[in-house]
Amino acid sequence: MSFSEKIKLKEFWQNTLKIAIPFFVFVTIISLLMNSWREIFAGDFAKVAETNFINGKWIQFWSYKVFLSFVYGMYMTNKNMK
Repeated sequence: MSFSEKIKLKEFWQNTLKIAIPFFVFVTIISLLMNSWREIFAGDFAKVAETNFINGKWIQFWSYKVFLSFVYGMYMTNKNMK
């Protein structure tokens, strides 16, 4: 079955979300830990917000992760569906 035929199936999108959502959570946690390790464990969440979210940084922070997770979910679903 070709990719264009698979994306028309409801099962494809359900499986994509089953993969993409946990991957999104995982990537977000890893990213926050990498960017703000000291601030998180020190409890300085104002600094975490300043580093990652304030002044429009949230757009870049979330958009890359949403896009990457969605593409990864589609790739893995396509790869595993017969």
